Amino acid sequence: MSVDVVTFGCRLNAAESEVIRREAEGAGFTDTVVVNTCAVTAEAVRQARQAIRALRRERPQAKIVVTGCAAQTEPQTFVAMAEADRVIGNTEKLSAEGWARTRAAFGLDDAPKALVNDIMAAKETAPHLVDRMSGRTRAFVQVQNGCDHRCTFCIIPYGRGNSRSVPMGAVVDDVRRLVANDYREIVLTGVDITSYGADLPGAPKLGTLVKQILKHVPELKRLRLSSIDSVEADRDLLDALANDERLMPHLHLSLQSGDDLILKRMKRRHLRADAIGFCETVRRLRPDTVFGADLIAGFPTETEDMFRNSLELVEECGLTYLHVFPFSPRPGTPAARMPQVARQAVKARAARLRERGAAALAHYLQGEIGATRRVLIESHDSGRTEHFAPVKLAALAAAGSILELRMVAHDGRQLLAA
Repeated sequence: MSVDVVTFGCRLNAAESEVIRREAEGAGFTDTVVVNTCAVTAEAVRQARQAIRALRRERPQAKIVVTGCAAQTEPQTFVAMAEADRVIGNTEKLSAEGWARTRAAFGLDDAPKALVNDIMAAKETAPHLVDRMSGRTRAFVQVQNGCDHRCTFCIIPYGRGNSRSVPMGAVVDDVRRLVANDYREIVLTGVDITSYGADLPGAPKLGTLVKQILKHVPELKRLRLSSIDSVEADRDLLDALANDERLMPHLHLSLQSGDDLILKRMKRRHLRADAIGFCETVRRLRPDTVFGADLIAGFPTETEDMFRNSLELVEECGLTYLHVFPFSPRPGTPAARMPQVARQAVKARAARLRERGAAALAHYLQGEIGATRRVLIESHDSGRTEHFAPVKLAALAAAGSILELRMVAHDGRQLLAA
């Protein structure tokens, strides 16, 4: 392809990378690499910068354009890099106009290196219909962008703007197009998808959207949700989970901490008991549901006792898949100005959380031995179950197919199928 996109971060970035490639090629770009960055941690920004330097060494003649959340929140970081030719914002990266202006700037000696507008001025999220997602057997569909909440640790609203939803009809059309192109699993994605619909006429909830997709695209085999905020999960969403097996029994929760005081200092909208109660409610409705969660280790002012509450939450919520983040102070956020935990302690706590998560995953995998699961084949020798467990196949299979396979063993990280 004339345009390569290197993607960091979330599923939303992955979905947007397909639009980026299409719009950049449509604007006439050739021999170009676009780096779609993430800003969630300082480490994510460091990795993006490292990748840009490596790309310049590998492809000295290529145009390198940097975009994504880190480009939006700290464009000066990338403008200062000699290896980067242009820097464009999160709005510009998805529009034909943005890429046309960027293309024109390459021919002007005095053109500014950055094209990054005020993301807070964005008032809507237009549907970006794609037919395929390169190299993937499941397709990500953007239903929402931005966030109206201001958690004290989070820089993402400043990279994504306020919450905007894609109209339901456009989402259903996108899903239908992808299913017609042989995608058997669709993942709904966004920054805060459980806030879906508040800005649309009638203020439909995420559960309404899910039911509309399941109703109007009956040929869809599997529908999956990206990360959700459990406090915003609506009745229709839980009803769909309980009554339609095509909605996958796997929920990834934005929990962040298991301690009530830390949750308040984070400006989260739930408490420990809310998280535990939500998991219990879901399991009553769909007993085989498997949970993942985001957890932050070493948030400012976190004591050892507070951290222990996060450790214990893994068992109390019955979490299986953990995304553990050592706290990373992001400039401009309130948490960056709070009393910080020593970096050595932050790293040690993150390691302990990851160990707890590895043990929880191994325990879950052990319980799957002997079960028969429907596995979506992602590559010729690996796939995922309905519960998102990774599976290693005993024999090669066609990518994109769904096979009923018996689980015979595990290696602590993945299941092994017969």
